[in-house]
Amino acid sequence: MPVISLERVVITVADLDGAIAFFHDGLGLTVGPVRSVKDAGWNGFLGLDAETHMLAADIQFDGEALTLAAFNPTGAPYPRPRASNDPWFEHVALVAGDIEAVWSRLEESNPESVTVGGPVVLPPNTGRVTAFKFRDTEGHPLELISFPDGVGDPRWQKGGPGIRGFDHTAIVVADLDRSLAFYTELLGMRVGGRSVNQGPEQDHLDDLSGCLVDVVALQPGDQQTPHLELLYYRQPPESDPVPPPQANDVASVRQVYRVEGLEALVDSLKSAGVTFVSEGLVALAENEHGAAVRDPDGHMVVLLD
Repeated sequence: MPVISLERVVITVADLDGAIAFFHDGLGLTVGPVRSVKDAGWNGFLGLDAETHMLAADIQFDGEALTLAAFNPTGAPYPRPRASNDPWFEHVALVAGDIEAVWSRLEESNPESVTVGGPVVLPPNTGRVTAFKFRDTEGHPLELISFPDGVGDPRWQKGGPGIRGFDHTAIVVADLDRSLAFYTELLGMRVGGRSVNQGPEQDHLDDLSGCLVDVVALQPGDQQTPHLELLYYRQPPESDPVPPPQANDVASVRQVYRVEGLEALVDSLKSAGVTFVSEGLVALAENEHGAAVRDPDGHMVVLLD
Protein backbone atom coordinates (compact mmCIF):
# COMPACT_ATOMS: atom_id res chain seq x y z
CA MET A 1 0.00 0.00 0.00
CA PRO A 2 1.53 3.36 -1.03
CA VAL A 3 -0.05 5.44 1.77
CA ILE A 4 0.98 4.08 5.17
CA SER A 5 -0.02 6.77 7.70
CA LEU A 6 -1.91 10.01 8.14
CA GLU A 7 0.69 12.06 9.98
CA ARG A 8 -1.01 15.40 10.43
CA VAL A 9 -3.73 17.74 9.30
CA VAL A 10 -2.79 21.34 8.48
CA ILE A 11 -5.39 24.06 9.06
CA THR A 12 -4.85 27.48 7.49
CA VAL A 13 -5.69 30.39 9.79
CA ALA A 14 -5.60 34.15 9.35
CA ASP A 15 -4.79 34.99 12.99
CA LEU A 16 -2.27 32.52 14.39
CA ASP A 17 -2.23 34.03 17.88
CA GLY A 18 -6.03 33.88 18.02
CA ALA A 19 -6.06 30.28 16.80
CA ILE A 20 -3.44 29.25 19.36
CA ALA A 21 -5.50 30.88 22.11
CA PHE A 22 -8.65 29.06 20.97
CA PHE A 23 -7.02 25.62 20.95
CA HIS A 24 -5.09 26.25 24.17
CA ASP A 25 -7.60 28.15 26.27
CA GLY A 26 -10.80 26.71 24.82
CA LEU A 27 -9.77 23.09 24.27
CA GLY A 28 -6.95 22.77 26.81
CA LEU A 29 -4.38 21.67 24.22
CA THR A 30 -0.65 22.33 24.33
CA VAL A 31 0.54 24.26 21.30
CA GLY A 32 4.22 24.13 20.39
CA PRO A 33 6.46 27.10 19.57
CA VAL A 34 5.78 29.22 16.51
CA ARG A 35 8.18 28.64 13.63
CA SER A 36 8.78 30.91 10.67
CA VAL A 37 9.09 29.58 7.12
CA LYS A 38 9.90 31.64 4.04
CA ASP A 39 11.06 29.19 1.43
CA ALA A 40 10.45 29.59 -2.28
CA GLY A 41 10.57 25.84 -2.84
CA TRP A 42 7.99 25.09 -0.16
CA ASN A 43 5.77 27.94 -1.38
CA GLY A 44 5.90 26.56 -4.91
CA PHE A 45 5.05 23.12 -3.53
CA LEU A 46 1.81 24.58 -2.09
CA GLY A 47 1.03 26.63 -5.19
CA LEU A 48 1.81 29.97 -3.52
CA ASP A 49 3.90 32.97 -4.53
CA ALA A 50 7.63 32.51 -3.88
CA GLU A 51 7.72 35.42 -1.40
CA THR A 52 4.94 34.06 0.82
CA HIS A 53 5.82 33.93 4.51
CA MET A 54 4.34 31.22 6.75
CA LEU A 55 4.10 31.08 10.54
CA ALA A 56 3.11 27.71 11.96
CA ALA A 57 2.61 25.95 15.30
CA ASP A 58 1.96 22.28 16.06
CA ILE A 59 -0.42 20.53 18.43
CA GLN A 60 1.29 17.19 18.99
CA PHE A 61 -0.55 14.08 20.14
CA ASP A 62 0.83 10.55 20.64
CA GLY A 63 0.89 9.52 16.99
CA GLU A 64 -0.50 12.45 15.07
CA ALA A 65 -0.39 16.24 14.93
CA LEU A 66 -2.44 19.26 14.00
CA THR A 67 -0.63 22.20 12.45
CA LEU A 68 -2.00 25.74 12.51
CA ALA A 69 -0.50 27.74 9.63
CA ALA A 70 -0.87 31.45 8.87
CA PHE A 71 0.36 33.03 5.63
CA ASN A 72 1.41 36.50 4.58
CA PRO A 73 -0.17 37.48 2.30
CA THR A 74 -3.36 35.98 3.66
CA GLY A 75 -5.93 34.46 1.36
CA ALA A 76 -9.71 34.58 1.41
CA PRO A 77 -11.59 34.30 4.74
CA TYR A 78 -13.76 31.27 5.48
CA PRO A 79 -16.84 31.50 3.20
CA ARG A 80 -20.32 32.48 4.33
CA PRO A 81 -22.95 31.10 4.40
CA ARG A 82 -21.57 27.75 5.53
CA ALA A 83 -23.01 24.34 6.30
CA SER A 84 -21.99 20.80 7.19
CA ASN A 85 -22.37 19.67 3.57
CA ASP A 86 -20.32 22.42 1.91
CA PRO A 87 -18.15 21.04 -0.93
CA TRP A 88 -15.00 22.43 0.76
CA PHE A 89 -15.96 21.05 4.20
CA GLU A 90 -13.22 19.27 6.14
CA HIS A 91 -13.22 18.81 9.88
CA VAL A 92 -11.01 17.19 12.48
CA ALA A 93 -12.66 14.92 15.06
CA LEU A 94 -11.07 15.43 18.49
CA VAL A 95 -11.53 12.60 20.99
CA ALA A 96 -12.67 13.75 24.43
CA GLY A 97 -12.42 11.67 27.59
CA ASP A 98 -15.35 13.61 29.08
CA ILE A 99 -17.17 15.37 26.25
CA GLU A 100 -19.50 17.31 28.53
CA ALA A 101 -16.56 18.68 30.54
CA VAL A 102 -14.63 19.64 27.40
CA TRP A 103 -17.67 21.35 25.91
CA SER A 104 -18.36 23.20 29.18
CA ARG A 105 -14.83 24.63 29.10
CA LEU A 106 -15.02 25.41 25.40
CA GLU A 107 -18.25 27.37 25.82
CA GLU A 108 -16.26 30.04 27.67
CA SER A 109 -14.49 30.77 24.35
CA ASN A 110 -17.88 31.42 22.73
CA PRO A 111 -17.48 29.07 19.74
CA GLU A 112 -20.04 28.90 16.95
CA SER A 113 -22.17 25.82 17.61
CA VAL A 114 -23.20 23.62 14.69
CA THR A 115 -24.90 20.81 16.61
CA VAL A 116 -28.30 21.72 17.99
CA GLY A 117 -28.96 21.12 21.70
CA GLY A 118 -25.64 19.82 23.02
CA PRO A 119 -23.71 16.56 22.39
CA VAL A 120 -25.70 13.89 20.52
CA VAL A 121 -25.60 10.12 21.07
CA LEU A 122 -25.68 8.64 17.58
CA PRO A 123 -27.67 5.48 16.67
CA PRO A 124 -26.37 1.91 17.18
CA ASN A 125 -25.26 1.53 13.54
CA THR A 126 -22.66 4.24 14.23
CA GLY A 127 -21.47 2.65 17.47
CA ARG A 128 -23.41 4.94 19.82
CA VAL A 129 -20.64 7.48 19.62
CA THR A 130 -21.36 10.82 21.31
CA ALA A 131 -20.54 13.77 19.07
CA PHE A 132 -20.77 17.54 18.88
CA LYS A 133 -19.84 19.81 15.96
CA PHE A 134 -18.76 23.43 16.29
CA ARG A 135 -16.59 26.04 14.58
CA ASP A 136 -13.55 27.93 15.77
CA THR A 137 -13.35 31.73 15.69
CA GLU A 138 -12.45 31.76 11.98
CA GLY A 139 -15.12 29.30 10.85
CA HIS A 140 -13.23 25.98 10.67
CA PRO A 141 -15.52 23.05 11.52
CA LEU A 142 -14.38 20.78 14.34
CA GLU A 143 -15.96 17.86 16.13
CA LEU A 144 -15.78 16.50 19.65
CA ILE A 145 -16.38 12.76 19.90
CA SER A 146 -16.44 10.26 22.74
CA PHE A 147 -16.43 6.48 22.36
CA PRO A 148 -18.30 4.03 24.59
CA ASP A 149 -16.46 0.98 25.91
CA GLY A 150 -15.44 -1.45 23.19
CA VAL A 151 -15.94 0.99 20.31
CA GLY A 152 -13.21 2.61 18.22
CA ASP A 153 -9.47 2.45 18.63
CA PRO A 154 -8.64 0.95 22.07
CA ARG A 155 -6.31 3.86 22.77
CA TRP A 156 -9.33 6.15 23.07
CA GLN A 157 -10.38 4.24 26.22
CA LYS A 158 -7.29 5.50 28.04
CA GLY A 159 -6.36 8.92 29.33
CA GLY A 160 -7.84 11.84 31.21
CA PRO A 161 -11.06 13.77 30.69
CA GLY A 162 -9.59 16.20 28.15
CA ILE A 163 -8.66 15.83 24.47
CA ARG A 164 -6.78 12.57 23.86
CA GLY A 165 -5.96 12.99 20.17
CA PHE A 166 -7.79 13.16 16.87
CA ASP A 167 -9.53 10.14 15.48
CA HIS A 168 -10.06 11.24 11.89
CA THR A 169 -10.46 14.05 9.44
CA ALA A 170 -13.70 14.04 7.44
CA ILE A 171 -14.35 15.55 4.00
CA VAL A 172 -17.51 16.09 1.99
CA VAL A 173 -17.48 14.42 -1.43
CA ALA A 174 -19.80 14.86 -4.40
CA ASP A 175 -19.40 11.40 -5.94
CA LEU A 176 -18.69 8.57 -3.49
CA ASP A 177 -17.55 6.03 -6.08
CA ARG A 178 -15.17 8.56 -7.66
CA SER A 179 -13.62 9.44 -4.30
CA LEU A 180 -13.33 5.79 -3.28
CA ALA A 181 -11.48 5.08 -6.51
CA PHE A 182 -9.03 7.91 -5.81
CA TYR A 183 -8.28 6.99 -2.22
CA THR A 184 -8.37 3.20 -2.49
CA GLU A 185 -7.25 2.38 -6.03
CA LEU A 186 -4.69 5.18 -6.43
CA LEU A 187 -3.52 5.91 -2.88
CA GLY A 188 -3.94 2.33 -1.63
CA MET A 189 -6.13 3.06 1.39
CA ARG A 190 -8.64 0.48 2.55
CA VAL A 191 -12.22 0.70 3.71
CA GLY A 192 -12.31 0.29 7.48
CA GLY A 193 -16.04 0.72 7.93
CA ARG A 194 -19.11 2.35 6.47
CA SER A 195 -22.58 3.36 7.52
CA VAL A 196 -25.60 5.31 6.28
CA ASN A 197 -26.51 7.96 8.85
CA GLN A 198 -29.98 9.45 9.08
CA GLY A 199 -32.64 10.46 11.56
CA PRO A 200 -33.06 13.22 14.12
CA GLU A 201 -29.66 12.60 15.73
CA GLN A 202 -27.81 13.24 12.46
CA ASP A 203 -30.00 16.28 11.70
CA HIS A 204 -29.18 17.75 15.11
CA LEU A 205 -25.48 16.93 14.75
CA ASP A 206 -25.20 18.67 11.36
CA ASP A 207 -27.90 21.35 11.82
CA LEU A 208 -29.46 20.18 8.57
CA SER A 209 -32.91 18.76 7.73
CA GLY A 210 -33.59 15.29 6.36
CA CYS A 211 -29.99 14.08 6.46
CA LEU A 212 -29.12 10.92 4.57
CA VAL A 213 -25.34 10.63 4.51
CA ASP A 214 -22.96 7.82 3.62
CA VAL A 215 -19.95 7.73 5.96
CA VAL A 216 -16.97 5.67 4.78
CA ALA A 217 -13.87 5.29 6.95
CA LEU A 218 -10.63 4.85 5.00
CA GLN A 219 -7.52 3.57 6.74
CA PRO A 220 -3.98 4.30 5.54
CA GLY A 221 -2.08 1.02 5.67
CA ASP A 222 -2.63 -0.82 8.94
CA GLN A 223 -3.24 2.40 10.87
CA GLN A 224 -6.66 2.45 12.54
CA THR A 225 -6.36 6.05 13.68
CA PRO A 226 -6.09 8.71 12.63
CA HIS A 227 -7.91 7.96 9.41
CA LEU A 228 -9.98 9.68 6.72
CA GLU A 229 -13.77 9.70 6.50
CA LEU A 230 -15.73 10.42 3.34
CA LEU A 231 -19.09 12.14 3.84
CA TYR A 232 -21.47 11.78 0.92
CA TYR A 233 -24.71 13.68 1.47
CA ARG A 234 -27.48 12.09 -0.54
CA GLN A 235 -29.81 14.49 1.29
CA PRO A 236 -29.57 17.40 1.49
CA PRO A 237 -27.14 17.45 -1.45
CA GLU A 238 -24.14 19.72 -1.32
CA SER A 239 -24.27 23.04 -3.14
CA ASP A 240 -22.80 23.50 -6.60
CA PRO A 241 -19.04 22.88 -6.90
CA VAL A 242 -16.78 25.87 -6.25
CA PRO A 243 -13.10 26.47 -7.03
CA PRO A 244 -11.02 24.75 -4.35
CA PRO A 245 -9.37 27.00 -1.76
CA GLN A 246 -5.74 27.94 -2.23
CA ALA A 247 -3.30 26.95 0.53
CA ASN A 248 -3.40 30.42 2.13
CA ASP A 249 -7.23 30.64 2.07
CA VAL A 250 -8.74 30.10 5.52
CA ALA A 251 -10.96 27.28 4.19
CA SER A 252 -7.87 25.29 3.18
CA VAL A 253 -7.23 22.12 5.20
CA ARG A 254 -4.57 19.64 4.10
CA GLN A 255 -4.16 15.93 4.78
CA VAL A 256 -0.48 14.97 5.12
CA TYR A 257 0.37 11.31 4.49
CA ARG A 258 3.56 9.27 4.74
CA VAL A 259 4.02 7.17 1.61
CA GLU A 260 5.96 4.09 0.68
CA GLY A 261 7.17 4.18 -2.92
CA LEU A 262 6.39 7.86 -3.52
CA GLU A 263 8.07 8.13 -6.92
CA ALA A 264 6.04 5.26 -8.36
CA LEU A 265 2.88 6.68 -6.81
CA VAL A 266 3.49 10.08 -8.39
CA ASP A 267 3.89 8.41 -11.78
CA SER A 268 0.61 6.56 -11.27
CA LEU A 269 -1.19 9.74 -10.25
CA LYS A 270 0.10 11.56 -13.32
CA SER A 271 -1.03 8.71 -15.57
CA ALA A 272 -4.48 8.85 -13.97
CA GLY A 273 -4.78 12.57 -14.74
CA VAL A 274 -4.80 13.68 -11.08
CA THR A 275 -4.46 17.44 -10.55
CA PHE A 276 -1.07 18.39 -9.07
CA VAL A 277 -0.48 21.47 -6.93
CA SER A 278 3.26 20.87 -6.85
CA GLU A 279 5.29 20.35 -9.99
CA GLY A 280 5.24 16.60 -9.62
CA LEU A 281 7.74 15.09 -7.21
CA VAL A 282 9.66 17.83 -5.38
CA ALA A 283 12.75 17.80 -3.14
CA LEU A 284 11.65 19.52 0.09
CA ALA A 285 14.54 18.99 2.48
CA GLU A 286 17.56 16.78 2.89
CA ASN A 287 16.49 13.22 2.05
CA GLU A 288 12.78 14.18 1.93
CA HIS A 289 10.59 14.45 -1.12
CA GLY A 290 6.93 15.20 -1.56
CA ALA A 291 4.06 15.90 -3.88
CA ALA A 292 0.88 17.91 -3.37
CA VAL A 293 -2.25 16.93 -5.28
CA ARG A 294 -5.98 17.54 -5.23
CA ASP A 295 -8.54 14.79 -4.81
CA PRO A 296 -11.58 14.72 -7.15
CA ASP A 297 -13.35 17.37 -5.03
CA GLY A 298 -10.37 19.68 -4.73
CA HIS A 299 -9.29 18.75 -1.20
CA MET A 300 -5.51 19.11 -0.98
CA VAL A 301 -3.47 15.99 -0.18
CA VAL A 302 0.22 16.17 0.68
CA LEU A 303 2.32 13.04 0.13
CA LEU A 304 5.75 12.65 1.77
CA ASP A 305 8.30 9.85 1.58
